[in-house]
Amino acid sequence: MIDLLGYGAFFLSTALIFGLVTLGLNLQWGLTGLFNVGIAGFVAIGAYSSAILTTPDTADRIGGFGWPILAGWGAAALITAAAAAFTGYATLRLKSDYLAITTFGVAVVVQLVALNAQGLTGGPFGVAFIPRPFAGVQDQSVLFNFANVAVIAAVTLAVYLALERLSRSPWGRVLRALREDERAAIALGKSAQSYRIQAFAVGGAVMGLAGAVQAHFIGFIAPENYLPTLTFQVWAMLMVGGSGSNRGALLGAIVVWAIWVGSGSFTAAIVPADLQARAASLQIVAIGVMLCLILLWRPQGFFGSGRRTK
Repeated sequence: MIDLLGYGAFFLSTALIFGLVTLGLNLQWGLTGLFNVGIAGFVAIGAYSSAILTTPDTADRIGGFGWPILAGWGAAALITAAAAAFTGYATLRLKSDYLAITTFGVAVVVQLVALNAQGLTGGPFGVAFIPRPFAGVQDQSVLFNFANVAVIAAVTLAVYLALERLSRSPWGRVLRALREDERAAIALGKSAQSYRIQAFAVGGAVMGLAGAVQAHFIGFIAPENYLPTLTFQVWAMLMVGGSGSNRGALLGAIVVWAIWVGSGSFTAAIVPADLQARAASLQIVAIGVMLCLILLWRPQGFFGSGRRTK
């Protein structure tokens, strides 16, 4: 029973971290209509930024700054926001498919840098010894997992409340106006380029914060953690929960992560060990089937507004 409780806390921690990433995507797509498929890249920027700033001194890699964990999280959010703003300034004049291709290219570049810039990111070996909250009780797995889920839940709640307030503010109403009718918003004197860059930067900051939280929760990161599969997972979470709804973003993250983990456990139980690597693709199939079924039942997702987005 104790092990089950510990695993439940671990599962919820991971789901809430995905929920943070999905909240950032909901701001970009659900509120503003910005088609970002470079999610994995922005999460990676946040994770590596915080890891480099907080890890102890290492002979073969830049580090040893010894920043506190919270300072690392704040810096990760700011660095990712700056990277997202730069990306937005360079790409947001593009529309739909072209924007998607460009943001995907950004994610590929980030992943390649993480893989090859060994003096900065540790290369394929990644970054280890990332300080973890409540490291003093790591030997007590249940207490450690519950302490971490409490911290992650507090961060997620704070971000959720901030985004809810932003979405109801005049700033959020301008973003919705740009999504629904860009010409009308511009006719009222609003700068579409400026507001889109701001939305892209804030959404990127949330993704970077999620990456930093995940890095310190696990204690180790590597380039293989930030493959395009991560982007697919987060988009599925938002579509299931409901584009345009912060509640939907969180619920979708929990539901999709539960299906992802459940399908992995089911596959491991029924597939012979020598076929496990090939059978792992069944997880993506399971998410795809689930996404189709939910969208047939509720095209707008669990909490979606049902309005068309551009």
